[in-house]
Amino acid sequence: MSYPAGPPQPPHPGGSPPGAGPVGCVRHPDRPTGLRCTRCDRPACPECLREASVGYQCVDCVAEGNRSVRRGTTMAGAEVAVRPIAVPALIALNAVVFVLTVAQAGSLNANAAAPLFQQWSLIPGLAANGQWWRVLTSGFLHYGPLHLLFNMMALWLIGKDLEMVLGRARFLAVYVVALLGGSAAVMVFYPPNAQVAGASGAVFGLMGGLAVVLRRLRAPMGQVIGLIAVNIVLSVVLPGVSLIGHLGGLVIGSAATAALVYAPARNRLGYQVGALVGLTVLLLAVIVGAAGLVL
Repeated sequence: MSYPAGPPQPPHPGGSPPGAGPVGCVRHPDRPTGLRCTRCDRPACPECLREASVGYQCVDCVAEGNRSVRRGTTMAGAEVAVRPIAVPALIALNAVVFVLTVAQAGSLNANAAAPLFQQWSLIPGLAANGQWWRVLTSGFLHYGPLHLLFNMMALWLIGKDLEMVLGRARFLAVYVVALLGGSAAVMVFYPPNAQVAGASGAVFGLMGGLAVVLRRLRAPMGQVIGLIAVNIVLSVVLPGVSLIGHLGGLVIGSAATAALVYAPARNRLGYQVGALVGLTVLLLAVIVGAAGLVL
């Protein structure tokens, strides 16, 4: 007995009709496989499959799914990161500048004699006379290897945690604003011929920023407060240390971080940008005003 043939069957989504043998992997056609992605139903070899909540998905579907997943954010609104990037970059930049001054001076400990050091260090009289770059460039100079080592160790120990909370861009903004805060204090309180250099103002700003973050988290602050207190005492006791610059960086770094972590969730970014720009304008106004007094 014979029966009339039915209508032709549409091809299977994987490219072979039901009941057919293994077909080639969609990414590796030369590899026959009987496995399929549970999301797109395309044939895939074991190498191209990843375990999912239900079954296995091909690498293309996994990548597409990852792109659509929203990453978590920190209290400052930054994406959660797995490792710091800005802190190592800053350490490398400071180290490179130090090596350049050593090479120019021909001395490891007397690198302050280098032309670059003399051109970049903060001397209020010269900054007031038009050499404005000194308020920033001075923060990347160091007197000898020990000065560099202590500042970079502090930058790493404090900065790596703070960068994870604030995010790369916000962290760099706090660092630069704190550096300007230290320079502004030097411009106001130091004589025109004083010479100041070092990342300490910015590092003190990070110390203050970390204290603010811990306060926001309602976490114990004893260690950070103790660290700040010890460093302030050292700034008073040790000769040649700029206490004024350290305090300026501490105050401004704390204020900048507070503006970031206490910003309201609604229009958070706009509030943060406005606060940082406002602080920067204020510091520049102080520097310009101090320059007028110096001249």
